[in-house]
Amino acid sequence: MNKLQSLTITSFLLLISLPIFAQSDKRAISIEDYFKLKTVGSPQISPDGQWVAYTVSEKDLEKDKSETRIWMIPIEGGEAIPMTAKGYSASSPQWSPDGKYLSFIAAKGEEAKSQVWTLNRLGGEAVQLTDIKQGVSAYVWSPDNNRLLLMIKDPKPELLTEDKEDDKKPKPYVIDRLQFKRDYAGYLDRRRTHIYVYTPGDSTAVQITSGDYDDSSPAWSPDGKTIAFVSNRSDNPDGNSNSDIWIVSADNTDKGQSLLQVTTNPQEDHSPAWSPDGQNLTYVTVIAAPEVMWYATKHLATISAKGGQPDVLTSSLDRNVRSPKYSTDGQTIWFRLEDSGENQLASMAANGKNLKRTVAGGLSVGSFHINGSSIALLMSKPSLPTEVFLYRTNELKQLTSANTDLLSELQLSEAENIHFRSYDGTEIEGFIYKPIGFNPSVKYPTILRIHGGPVSQYAFSFRFDPQLYTAHGYLVIETNPRGSSGYGQDFSHVLFADWGNKDFEDVMAGVDYLIELGLADPDRLGVGGWSYGGILTNYVITQTDRFKGAVSGASEALYRANYGHDHYQRHWEIELGLPWENAEAWERISPFNKVANITTPTLWIGGALDWNVPILNSEQMYQAMKRLGRETQLVVYPKEHHSIRRPSFQKDRFERFLGWYEKYVK
Repeated sequence: MNKLQSLTITSFLLLISLPIFAQSDKRAISIEDYFKLKTVGSPQISPDGQWVAYTVSEKDLEKDKSETRIWMIPIEGGEAIPMTAKGYSASSPQWSPDGKYLSFIAAKGEEAKSQVWTLNRLGGEAVQLTDIKQGVSAYVWSPDNNRLLLMIKDPKPELLTEDKEDDKKPKPYVIDRLQFKRDYAGYLDRRRTHIYVYTPGDSTAVQITSGDYDDSSPAWSPDGKTIAFVSNRSDNPDGNSNSDIWIVSADNTDKGQSLLQVTTNPQEDHSPAWSPDGQNLTYVTVIAAPEVMWYATKHLATISAKGGQPDVLTSSLDRNVRSPKYSTDGQTIWFRLEDSGENQLASMAANGKNLKRTVAGGLSVGSFHINGSSIALLMSKPSLPTEVFLYRTNELKQLTSANTDLLSELQLSEAENIHFRSYDGTEIEGFIYKPIGFNPSVKYPTILRIHGGPVSQYAFSFRFDPQLYTAHGYLVIETNPRGSSGYGQDFSHVLFADWGNKDFEDVMAGVDYLIELGLADPDRLGVGGWSYGGILTNYVITQTDRFKGAVSGASEALYRANYGHDHYQRHWEIELGLPWENAEAWERISPFNKVANITTPTLWIGGALDWNVPILNSEQMYQAMKRLGRETQLVVYPKEHHSIRRPSFQKDRFERFLGWYEKYVK
């Protein structure tokens, strides 16, 4: 082909694509738009059923921080009203049962601890309700409106003294626990989180649980006399994944020495919710053997509040259940159901019959709140960031529009749901995003994005990353390979002790599928992901040289080096055995041992304080590639953990991702 022919064909292709842009005055999405997007959460319907309170989080790139405010909106629709002011973050909105107050958790001031605050519906400034020296992590109003239960962590010893200057001095970490560290929490000591009951106006809260155990997920009984909660009170809580549901009297005077153990399953039981008559509890349970670990399906169950034999309602439904709640009349249990790229709002009769997928399709339902016949829920779609919706009388209506103005400016890529066969015939699901101005006669540079987990899934929800890549001319494929949730326990459990095998085949089959369709340019392929997405990226680039550029975010590589360094020791031991006894299993699946195979230019990136997937791994892979003379770079964000939260670092990360792919893939 001569130069004139090339120019003619290029001009023709430009003419084809120009009308696509001319038909719309919308613009392509940019990195700056990420900081304009608002995150909506925590819907709560007022007792009178007239309002929905919710949170809106925004990122401030100039101030380099994020802030969350509480808003409310009429349940019939209308203008949203801000309830908390700018300048501090507020979370966990709840209505007092009489509807007079809207309460929340906030820490006002640089050194202040999180406390419960209240806003009078009639107007006025927020009033601090609690004054707990070490702060409050969660709270729930009692049904009679007179008390609150508070979740409070045991104080540090220095907080019990009056020497405030001494409080600021660094102290050594004294460690004697089997599980001795956790990302964000840091080194773990014997201070535990327990339940307290607080009566507004009192100077102190009354502790009603205690012991060398953490308590969580508290729920008042309808009569306000008892509290159900979740705790692992086995002989060695750090050595197993058990959790049970317990009940304690709200008037307990022995700090929880007298408890009723409701469930006795050696696996996980959690997320308890009371039936309206107070006779039963619904909850989430795992019935698989302990060695199935996080690959196990989470089921819906009910049990008498007195204990006894549970009734597992979804034993024949091999899909994960979350957040169960009884309907107001107690006849129905509502819950979130994960299934094949969807997160649905489902319901079932309390006797386990008549499963209904009430809000389903190409969408993802988040948290929800029930009041009578009204359900306020969070919902997202591939083209719609999360907003509050109202489900009532078989109708679904969008209430909030936090991102409507921004979306009206943007030309987004439509997510297309795909199904294809992996190399062994297994059906795999995924999503593709075509570049803005897509031309079917062009083969595009393509990015394979891999999700974290591994027990997670790409769902029908809004994701910024693929939209950003399509705005820069890339075709994007996201797959749910084996190990993913949403497709049953066996599909997920295939990955057990065999990482980088079937999941590698599945993601590669997705890329080949796009090449066969004539969409992807086989000579311009990129790959990347975060957490397990980074780990699987490591398996990809150590087993194939087909990718021209890779981004491995917060990944692991030399697994025995992580024993005692990350916070997954129990899981490692179940899946691979003890590293000094079964070294072969650990080394067999460690991507580091095949680092010499990597020819793909790779960007290694993560947080300096990440104890979930420590930066040690990225440092080792970077060092090895550098020693081998391969194209590579290491980026470490100071004071960041597994998720990069500082807005300026988030911006930097997007720029580096785009820059790396632009340099090596395009």
